[in-house]
Amino acid sequence: MMRLFDTARNAVVPFEPQPQVLMYTCGITPYDATHLGHAATFMAYDILQRRLIDLGHTVKCVRNVTDVDDPLFAKAKELGVHYLDLAAGEEARFNADMEALNMLPMYSTPRASSAIPDIRGFIGMVLDRGFAYQAGGNVYFDVSKFPSFGSVSNYSEEFMVELANERGGNIADPNKRHPLDFVLWQTSAPDEPAWETMWGAGRPGWHIECSALALRELGTTIDLHGGGSDLIFPHHECERAQSEAATGVPFVRHWMHVAMVSMDGHKMSKSRGNLVFVDALRKEWDPRVIRLGLVAHHYRVEWEWNTNIMPDALARLQLWQSVSQDAQMANSPASQALLAEVRDALDDDLNSPLALQLIDAAARAKVNVATSAALLGVQL
Repeated sequence: MMRLFDTARNAVVPFEPQPQVLMYTCGITPYDATHLGHAATFMAYDILQRRLIDLGHTVKCVRNVTDVDDPLFAKAKELGVHYLDLAAGEEARFNADMEALNMLPMYSTPRASSAIPDIRGFIGMVLDRGFAYQAGGNVYFDVSKFPSFGSVSNYSEEFMVELANERGGNIADPNKRHPLDFVLWQTSAPDEPAWETMWGAGRPGWHIECSALALRELGTTIDLHGGGSDLIFPHHECERAQSEAATGVPFVRHWMHVAMVSMDGHKMSKSRGNLVFVDALRKEWDPRVIRLGLVAHHYRVEWEWNTNIMPDALARLQLWQSVSQDAQMANSPASQALLAEVRDALDDDLNSPLALQLIDAAARAKVNVATSAALLGVQL
C-alpha cells in the first residue's frame, strides 16, 4: 500500500486511487529560466508517477502554464516584448530542461490564456451559487459563504491574513467585504491584456486559472493536487474553495506539497535572485547527476543548495554504473530483491533518500542496480 502525506489531513495516509489516477500540479509562470526549486518540485511528482505506473496505474497528470500573471506582464514590459512571446520562449526552455532531466511527459500542459472561455463560465457558476459578488468592476469570492475556508492549510484566520498580505492578496482593497476575499475577475491595467465579459473588460485572477483548467482537463474531482509548499496558501486554499463552490462536489482527494529549496539562507526565488538554474547546471553536469542531486532529498524536507551536491551525485552515478554494465544481471535475484526494497521505500511517503541508500549498498555489494535506478528515472 502506498502512503503519502496529505497536507489537509496533516498526516501520512494511504493513497489508493482507482486504476486511472488524475493528478494536477501547478506549473511555472514563464518569465525566466527553470531553477532548482522548480525542478525539485516537479521531480517529486515524476517519481510518484513512475511508481504509480510501476504499480499498474495509468496516470493523467496536468501541469499548467501560468501565462496570464503579474510577474510575466512586468518582465515583458521591462524587455519590451509581447508577454505571450516571452512566455513561449521561456516555456520552450523549461520543456528542454524537463526533457533533459528525463521527466515523464505530461498528459496535458495547458496555458491559462487558453482557458478564458472556461474561466468566464466558471465564474458564472460561482456567482449563480451565491459564493461571489461584484464590486468596483471586479468579481470577488466571498469567503464568509464558505465555512470550511482554511481547511487545506489548517492555518488560523490571522495567519492567513498575514500571508495574503505578503503574497499579493491586497487585503486593504476597499471593494472587498473581508480581507481574505479574493479576486476571480479583475479590471486590467491600461497596458495589460483584457477580455470582454458581462462583468466588464478585464482578466482572470491567479487562482481561478488552475481551477478552470483542472475542471476542463480532468473533471470535477481529482485524486491528487500539488505544487510547492508556498502554494498551500493562498493559491490552493482559494482553488479548493472556488472549485467546490462552483461544482458542489469535493475538488481534491489528496493534497501533496513539496518543500522549498534554499540558497544563502533563503528560499530560492526569482524576486530575491538567489537561484541555481537548471540550464546552467546542464552545461557542466550530466543531467542524471542533477536528477540524483535532487532525488537525494526527501520531498517534504527543506534543503539548502551547496557545492558538494553535484560532485556527490556524480560519485553515486559512477558507482551505480560500475556494477550495471552486464545487462544479463539486471534481473538477477539480488537485483529483484533490491527492486522490492526500493519499491517499499517509495511507497513509504516517497522516501527517495532511503531508496538511494539501498541502491548504494547493493552497488557496493556488486549487485546490478539498473532496474532500481530506472524506477527513479535514472538510466544507466
